[in-house]
Amino acid sequence: MKEVLRTTDPVLITAIEATLGAAGITCAVFDGNMSVLEGSVGALPRRVMVDDEVLNRAKRVLREAGLPVDE
Repeated sequence: MKEVLRTTDPVLITAIEATLGAAGITCAVFDGNMSVLEGSVGALPRRVMVDDEVLNRAKRVLREAGLPVDE
């Protein structure tokens, strides 16, 4: 899997999950449990991951929706 975005913003993660899901792209959020362990202060970023084969498509979909992506 490849990283699409790393962020501490839970609202942004939800928007990305919804946008990718609407485009038929499955994603996974890594490090969510670590974020909970640190007390939900938001100090530890979570990573939104997609399959290698759809990375470019996922980034394009997010850019078209006005959402940020990692380069």
